[in-house]
Amino acid sequence: MPRPVWSGTLTFGLVSLPVSLYSATDRHTIRFHQLQRGTSDRVRNRRVNERTGKEVALDDIVKGFDAGGEYVVVEPEELDDIAPGRSQALDVSGFVDLSDIDPVYFDRTYYLGPRGEGETKAYALLVKALARSGKVAVGTFVMRSREYLVAVQAQGDTLTLHTLHWADEVRDPRRTVEDGDGRPRVQERELKTAEQLIESLSMDWDPGEFRDTYEERVARLVEAKQKGESVEKAESPADPTNVVNLMDALQASVDEAKGGRRGGGRTPGGRAGTRKAAGRRSTERREDAGKRPGTREELQALTKDQLSKRASDAGVSGRSSMNRAELIEALSGGGGRRTAS
Repeated sequence: MPRPVWSGTLTFGLVSLPVSLYSATDRHTIRFHQLQRGTSDRVRNRRVNERTGKEVALDDIVKGFDAGGEYVVVEPEELDDIAPGRSQALDVSGFVDLSDIDPVYFDRTYYLGPRGEGETKAYALLVKALARSGKVAVGTFVMRSREYLVAVQAQGDTLTLHTLHWADEVRDPRRTVEDGDGRPRVQERELKTAEQLIESLSMDWDPGEFRDTYEERVARLVEAKQKGESVEKAESPADPTNVVNLMDALQASVDEAKGGRRGGGRTPGGRAGTRKAAGRRSTERREDAGKRPGTREELQALTKDQLSKRASDAGVSGRSSMNRAELIEALSGGGGRRTAS
């Protein structure tokens, strides 16, 4: 059972509910140590006086604020004296529609649970009330000497807490993103084709369909180097689509997406049903991607990694030494040899 990262009381109006806060996610990553090249010697970071070059003990280090040429020295105890105490209360200021909160404000996600068996009924009541209202509770609390703005919502039979960025932490996109000479005008024909492409690629959201492929490649790299083997480099990203070829690229994408959907009628339920059916067909196309070689046009749209996977599933011999064009030729029936299944 995970340990709570914070315990306190969720308060709204005259209601107080003792709760515990748990991390909702686990970050997975392969961790490396720093070594000096050519050796197995660890490289460690040390706190060194830049003038004397001597290492400084942690107890002898204070914080200094650069005030334009001279430092204002602040002792750790002075910061502790003014820091907000470990908050025991998560104070709800009010309730808002979740759609009113721009996604850019969301930071980290936690689960809120009742602290004891005696609080389960009040907890369940709040969960159901939030779910029925479609609202989220917005409030503040202090954890680890830092104050957080949060949103609490019902997710199934659990309360989910999202920490939010403060308003002055969110950058203005108009002052952040360079747009050259400004936004060019978009032709109606281009817009309709782009909308058609989005519609044809619509799918049902299933996070389980996605995985951290880079982390997997790092793990394969480590394993291969242990065995003295080499790993194929990832394929370079495609060149950006220029303005001249934009419509051609959009239309070709639409045609390719439609190609995998021919033969099916409309799904009952109108446009919503059509989108769900399109999502299922999109999922089926991805699941079937490694089972059939595909037409030459379909193969042209795949990366070398995807082509290699199809070649492996199709039993194409000599695939490891083939380049992208040779893989397409072999999979489309123009070359290569299939191994017996």
